[in-house]
Amino acid sequence: MRQERPVINLMGPTASGKTALACELYEQGGFELISVDSALVYKDMNIGTAKPSAEEQAQYPHHLIDLITPLEVYSAAEFVQDAVQLIDQIHAKGKTPILVGGTMLYFKALLEGLSDGLPSADQSIRQEILKQAEEHGWEQVYAELQQVDAHAAAKFCVADKQRIIRALEVYRITGRPITQLQSEQSKTLPYHYNFHNYALMPERLELHGRIEQRLNHMWQAGFLDEVKYLIRKYDLSPDTPSMRAVGYRQVINFLLKSDTMCNNIKIMEDQSLFATRQLAKRQFTWLRSLREKHKFVTFLSIKQAQDHLRNCYR
Repeated sequence: MRQERPVINLMGPTASGKTALACELYEQGGFELISVDSALVYKDMNIGTAKPSAEEQAQYPHHLIDLITPLEVYSAAEFVQDAVQLIDQIHAKGKTPILVGGTMLYFKALLEGLSDGLPSADQSIRQEILKQAEEHGWEQVYAELQQVDAHAAAKFCVADKQRIIRALEVYRITGRPITQLQSEQSKTLPYHYNFHNYALMPERLELHGRIEQRLNHMWQAGFLDEVKYLIRKYDLSPDTPSMRAVGYRQVINFLLKSDTMCNNIKIMEDQSLFATRQLAKRQFTWLRSLREKHKFVTFLSIKQAQDHLRNCYR
């Protein structure tokens, strides 16, 4: 029987301190870090993603950072494929992988598997859908989804653009609703790992304070200028998938759709803060759902997590 080897999953909402915790574990030796963050895969998106600096990455190397340009798309299926390959390579070195991040969809895909047989992304079809949305509006695109896959549409709202694109893409490729295909297909887990799942879930008020502090640091570090640079370099629009990341969405809309007066800057910053807090709320919901199905150790403070993990992985 194949021996199950350990994989540490360190999850938590944005700004909860999970990356610092993972780096502290890394310093003990015998570990490698794998990022589980759908925004850190993008090159040149540094400030708004709170990406570790070049110096920090030299001290604490992270896999799965800076993989693609902001014009490309990276799916949960690609994450699982890349993560499994890295986990096996790290185990082969006699080390333990630490997967750290806040993209709960990626963690869910790794823990529970993905449906087999769904078609890969088709960039030409995605561009067709984006063009349709640009010409007729997302309400019309959403209405089309309601026609071809009412079950999928019921799970989304008009603002869930990436999910709408994927559902319509699958329908246009296969002629069948994505929900029907998912219900028919088995989920496979082609690996044997012993997952050690940890959730860092600080008190809401503490987390909100940390989020506000981090955003203030981003504005001071030049987040606005970073998005200006990205728009020039890649000719990005608000509908580009990478620009749907929290913070980036608010900034690019501000830069391209407003008069950029000082009073509007404050409104945009407040919108970014609200959106980031909403992201944290969704991450809490994802974590609660995952804890219902999988064994977890949950920490209410960073110190509690530090004390526990130091004892477990000395």
